[in-house]
Amino acid sequence: MPETNPPRYDVIAIGNAVVDVIASCNEELIDELQLNRGGMTLIDEARADELYEAMPPAREVSGGSAANTLAGLATLGLQCAFIGQVADDQLGKVFRHDMRATGIDFDTPGRDGEPATGRVLIFVTPDGERTMNTFLGAGQFLPAAALNEDLIASGAILYLEGYLWDPEEPRRAMRRAIEVARKAGRKIAFTASESFVIERHGDDFRAMIDDGVIDILFVNETELATLSGESDFEEGLAAVAGSVPVLVATRSEKGAVAIAHGERAEVAAEPISKVVDTTGAGDQFAAGFLSGYVKGEPLAQCLKRGAICAAEVISHYGPRPEADMQALVNGKV
Repeated sequence: MPETNPPRYDVIAIGNAVVDVIASCNEELIDELQLNRGGMTLIDEARADELYEAMPPAREVSGGSAANTLAGLATLGLQCAFIGQVADDQLGKVFRHDMRATGIDFDTPGRDGEPATGRVLIFVTPDGERTMNTFLGAGQFLPAAALNEDLIASGAILYLEGYLWDPEEPRRAMRRAIEVARKAGRKIAFTASESFVIERHGDDFRAMIDDGVIDILFVNETELATLSGESDFEEGLAAVAGSVPVLVATRSEKGAVAIAHGERAEVAAEPISKVVDTTGAGDQFAAGFLSGYVKGEPLAQCLKRGAICAAEVISHYGPRPEADMQALVNGKV
């Protein structure tokens, strides 16, 4: 039987340690720079430098999908720790400071030398859509040796970021982390992150789902279609839901659906006056959902929390909450 010591942390996440560089731009610049509008593209350092030079004035904020989710969870009062790798450079110091200042434990040692800390160059068009260009940097070399296994075993939920499944070294590290967490009787949550990750590693993900490794799966509508092979949303849900204890599928302005142990719940998107920047919407939805899930709240209430958190983050620039999230959520749930 797995060990079941009381968890020290609510959520421990493994993900990319990157700094987001966010700039508003017109549609023409997206075409001129030949960017993948609305998607996420992996780039090398030379392309990152080229795009940075072409960006309008930008703001820098610590990002990374799983790190953003933890930032949301921490503002909601949950105990969190992060595992990810930065370089010993200025952006690495910024990222480490931001995580700790948010109340998240982050003690993974920095990496000496090249490559630099990762960064995501985000171009936001007037409709609020974000086009992301990611240089993973030091994060893509996170080794299994950098894992604090006692830390992993002490979290109620291990939350894994799909983006980091792509490079080989972190993938091995995450496989080891799953073994440690499962031995300790913890739950595994996984966010698919982007359709291209599923296209490249779909067999891995489907095997983990079929083997019962994933307890909570977060996908958006496009990722669900890629994972299930079904273009119809309902058929996609039916294809996956039976193999995952908790499936959460977000649908942008159409809200979200969750199916847990045969129970289905839906939530409408929260109304907001203007979509400013969709960066971090899925990350904060996951934060809201998990903040209810760890407390054993009903499925519909977990979804409501997710919708509130997603609405807050798309109402301003940047992928992390700016409002008093505990007050905001408690006032609406």
